[in-house]
Amino acid sequence: MTKGSVLVTGGAGYIGSHTLRALARAGWRPVAFDDLSLGFAEAAKGFELIEGDVRDGPALSRAIEAHGAVAVIHLAGLIEVARSVSRPDLFWDSNVAGTAALLSAMRAHAVPRLVFSSSAAVYGHVAGAAGEKPLTEDLPKAPASPYGDTKLAGERMIAAHCAAFGLTAIALRYFNAAGADPSGELGEAHEPETHLIPLAIDAALGQRGPLTVFGTDFPTPDGTCVRDYIHVSDLAEAHVAALEAPRAAGAFEPLNVGTGRGWSVLEVIAAVERALGRPVPRALGPRRAGDPPSLVANPARALERLEWRPKSSSLDEIVASAARWHRAPRYGKRGLGGDGP
Repeated sequence: MTKGSVLVTGGAGYIGSHTLRALARAGWRPVAFDDLSLGFAEAAKGFELIEGDVRDGPALSRAIEAHGAVAVIHLAGLIEVARSVSRPDLFWDSNVAGTAALLSAMRAHAVPRLVFSSSAAVYGHVAGAAGEKPLTEDLPKAPASPYGDTKLAGERMIAAHCAAFGLTAIALRYFNAAGADPSGELGEAHEPETHLIPLAIDAALGQRGPLTVFGTDFPTPDGTCVRDYIHVSDLAEAHVAALEAPRAAGAFEPLNVGTGRGWSVLEVIAAVERALGRPVPRALGPRRAGDPPSLVANPARALERLEWRPKSSSLDEIVASAARWHRAPRYGKRGLGGDGP
């Protein structure tokens, strides 16, 4: 007997596909809801997959009703920060209108529980002001991009629904998800790719040009940006823990999901070189606008509330799993498909 059906929007994407498997291992019956504009049907293989747009309220209602969903994990949306600057309209439509449609469908069917995919991007400029200090959930929010704005708007919309209608929700503020499932079946497939670890791996494998290091004069130990990386499998387990954490009706809480340990760009490059046994060709570029020197989570609240711990998030474990995937991807790369969340 399963614990119940959980609708996972964006379930055919990078984090979503790993979350489907984590839910199944924990005894839930996950159902993926994805329009496949960014995700891959292959990533949701073995699970129920409903093709639909998260902005389509009636389609969401039909999915919830048909499967008797008792909770929702909401990962669907656009994530590319640079693109959000040039096309903010797309991000507000997908990320905010999509969340509004989902909340309406959940209310219509009395679905009581939600786990929301948020982001460290809600801190934005505050992260720069904090220097190298790990970020806590109570810091002021000052998003530096429309993407961050939409994630903060989503949190506020959900919090208001909790207060008004008794919904229970947790917003997981991700830092840098990375790595691949140990089975080799799932991995990170984005095109265009914007994330450091897959870019460095592909540069080392000769599958793209030299990696550009944006800025070497930051006030960090080696002059390059420092980020908190968490293995995608650990992040998937955090979604299950958030779903199962005891919470009162009407409660809403944001939680940082990271390791509390930062790694610089040069340290990541060195880890890729260790994993592959070959150099990462690189070029130096100027700082990118809005890049804080350090972005590291203080995950103490998540560790306490969720009774969850990262198990596979050492830098070498993350990079090794990602390298295995990028050497033999099952979908999405080198002409096998398009973008993935």
